[in-house]
Amino acid sequence: MNSRVLHTIEPIFDSGSRILILGSFPSVKSRESQFYYGNPRNRFWLVLAGLFEEPVPDSVPEKLRFLLRHKIAVWDVIESCEIAGSSDSSIREPLPNDLNRILSRAPISRIFTNGSAAARLYKRFCFPLTNIEAVPLPSTSPANAAADIQALLKAWSCVREASEIRP
Repeated sequence: MNSRVLHTIEPIFDSGSRILILGSFPSVKSRESQFYYGNPRNRFWLVLAGLFEEPVPDSVPEKLRFLLRHKIAVWDVIESCEIAGSSDSSIREPLPNDLNRILSRAPISRIFTNGSAAARLYKRFCFPLTNIEAVPLPSTSPANAAADIQALLKAWSCVREASEIRP
């Protein structure tokens, strides 16, 4: 059974953020830890660390510093929805986050979506308001067993490339 859940994790960004990575909605583990990609089996942090050739950040402060150092903003497309556990396929009645909260305060030049649900939800709810195309990337979720770490690193290499583009 789905129950209505509110997104309670603040977006991560600062005035130097140039890249925005959007997930769909926080997993149960992320909601419990009150930080993004909190499931230890999610490969998000492993992929980013691999792209930037750095150790995987462990603590929330390390993750925050890592993102801001690489000019990466992180948030989710959905502000609230009905959801069963962490399953994107169970999302019903989604209400989107107001991405202008980031876009009006940071010079975002590229938007990436983490997984097909985030891409679909962004296109439906956010693109009509932002008019910024998002680059869809394969999900780092453990549910995406089809993509091994090497495939993810290859697909996500565009994030590293975008971070190196000077404004």
